Amino acid sequence: MDLEEAFQVVGEFGPYQKRAVAVLVLTQVYMACQSMLIVLVGSTPEYRIDQQDGVPSSQQELIQRVTFTEDIDSIVTEWFLIKHQAYKVSLAGSLFFAGLLIGNVVFGPLSDRIGRRPVYLTGLFFEVIFGYLTAVAPSYEVFAVSRLLVGLMNGGIGLVCFVLTQEYVGKSYWAMTGTLTSMSFAIGIALFGALGYFIRPWRNLATVANSSGVLFFLMSVSLPESPRWLYSQGQTERAEEVLRYMALRNGRAANNLMLQRVGSAKGGSRNNRAGVLQLVIHPVLRLRTMVLMYVWYACSLVYYGLTLGASETSGSRYLNVAMYGLVELPAYPLCMYFINKDWAGRRKSMASFLCLAGSACLCTMFIPENSGETGTSVHVVTSFALVGKLMVSAAFNIAYVYTSELYPTVVRNAGLGVCSMSCRVGGILAPFVPSMRAVHTSMPFTVFCLSGLSAGCLGLLLPETLNGPSAETLEELSSHSRGVLNNK
Repeated sequence: MDLEEAFQVVGEFGPYQKRAVAVLVLTQVYMACQSMLIVLVGSTPEYRIDQQDGVPSSQQELIQRVTFTEDIDSIVTEWFLIKHQAYKVSLAGSLFFAGLLIGNVVFGPLSDRIGRRPVYLTGLFFEVIFGYLTAVAPSYEVFAVSRLLVGLMNGGIGLVCFVLTQEYVGKSYWAMTGTLTSMSFAIGIALFGALGYFIRPWRNLATVANSSGVLFFLMSVSLPESPRWLYSQGQTERAEEVLRYMALRNGRAANNLMLQRVGSAKGGSRNNRAGVLQLVIHPVLRLRTMVLMYVWYACSLVYYGLTLGASETSGSRYLNVAMYGLVELPAYPLCMYFINKDWAGRRKSMASFLCLAGSACLCTMFIPENSGETGTSVHVVTSFALVGKLMVSAAFNIAYVYTSELYPTVVRNAGLGVCSMSCRVGGILAPFVPSMRAVHTSMPFTVFCLSGLSAGCLGLLLPETLNGPSAETLEELSSHSRGVLNNK
């Protein structure tokens, strides 16, 4: 029997798989805390500088004259990251996202080569170690390096964790486990905001937020290797052992379970290189990839830019962080409803959500500034920003589904990999956007507005894939193509 038939015997989503997936999904809470750590530990409080003897001419003189008027313990107050040193806060955030980019590039192929489980466990172990290094960093330089290393591990295991939630279950449950993973990340952001409210010292916050990783690592040690990966590598007997173990834990009899024998996978890296090359050579794929890369970049820039800027928005920074996480939850059922309707589909839904995200950010620029922290305008701006986060979260979720359908099977992994790299570039730039508030208060929202609207308009150039034929090869893609971008 093939794998899908085997999962019917074992149970597509039995009690054992539910527990295994629950561990992986809950790990996203820990990963979300690490992703958002800089939002609170890098908070810049109100301060004043004594200028009676003139403007401070050196950093040492600035340190002696500055007085923080807000009771906040952060890396800013410890290492005086203000004025000409303020960029270092955004730099630490960008280093984390640079680590994500490298982790995606390195850990993805590595997990295809040596297996999902060893890469996942090793990455999680070292992320916890580097997370504690962040909490005890004696200097900004050590802190910045630790954030890069945490990002490296976070990006790698995030990808492998998502794949494992898919490969432990039958195909009919893939959409559900993928959505649960995204929802858990959003819940993690909200929980981190609550955690920051109760634990104010930044080193204590970093320690407690990282400690959950120890628990999830211990829970993950007992997870088996992916039976789908074992089967794809020709390790049929080991795949059968894992499936029989799953069946036993699910209370099903599978003593006679036998899989079709296949040869070991070969030439993966060569096919991958060919796939990436086809994205450049093939005229349909080339322009399609260019559009998708910009869409992913814009989604990431707006998504992380709004989230990372939550602490700088007027009002309680802790409540803002929590709200920016919770507001994502309605996005997932919302987008799943629209993308399956004939009158909306993937293309119109994604473009509409991106344009709505840009429009929400545009509306914030027309709200008059209010000097009072409790003024109505504060709540209106925050509300529009939350609507923008809701819309871009829905667009981001659709982009994952839509992109996989736009690429033929033979180049799908290559296409998703290139788009993911573009996504990380947006993440690297995102921490610097909220700091543009120093130029003008509306500057960050102007960037988000233009990014969302332009990506939404470009997304309309892509073809609709709902109920359409799925191309398996480049030849099928060419035969379906009527124009450069369309496949109908």
